[in-house]
Amino acid sequence: MKVLLVEDEMKIADFVCAGFREQGFVTEHCSNGVEGFERARQGSYDVIVLDIMLPGRDGLSVLKGLRKAGSSTPVIMLTARNELDDRLEGLAMGADDYLAKPFFVEELIARIHALARRVSGERQNVLAVGSLRLDRITREVTWCERSVDLTGREFNLIEYLMRSPGRVLTRTQILEHVWGYDFDPSTNVVDVCIQRIRKKITALGMGGGAESPIESVRGVGYRFRKAEVPS
Repeated sequence: MKVLLVEDEMKIADFVCAGFREQGFVTEHCSNGVEGFERARQGSYDVIVLDIMLPGRDGLSVLKGLRKAGSSTPVIMLTARNELDDRLEGLAMGADDYLAKPFFVEELIARIHALARRVSGERQNVLAVGSLRLDRITREVTWCERSVDLTGREFNLIEYLMRSPGRVLTRTQILEHVWGYDFDPSTNVVDVCIQRIRKKITALGMGGGAESPIESVRGVGYRFRKAEVPS
């Protein structure tokens, strides 16, 4: 799951980002509303966690701008203020949930999971291609009905490939989506992570000699093999 956190209080941002990483979320953080709006408008996120009191552009203005631009990405609002009018204004502008400070990061994570379940009609939570099955809610992956033990990063990578079976995704695209925009594009972490996933699947047995579901495209990147249609 990819989350954008827009929060200017660094102490809060640090513990929230740490909690998200432990949960396996791919997290991007920025500390002002102007940058937050641009990232939210241009990026692809599963959830946006948005503080109301921000420098540059306040959270309500960011939310209003996103909904006006047609963005339907779920938004959870954060604020130190807990008055009813604030909550109603945010919800009226299109916020999906509201959490007042101080809060436990575990509650925020639970609300994010609840939002993911709520939008299950819009985004498929269970992906199945060939013999591989991935559940975005329980974060379980199975190959030929046998469980594959993946790290959070490996899960996010294979999920990204499975969303577009047969489509070639470049290393840069994978880096940006799975590791974030600030990661060094010259690194070989994508290749290393792919190899780890392949080894874990191979260790379970390839199901009658089937090829790895992740195919290398020389000089370009990787793609997830489409399931073969029986003749």
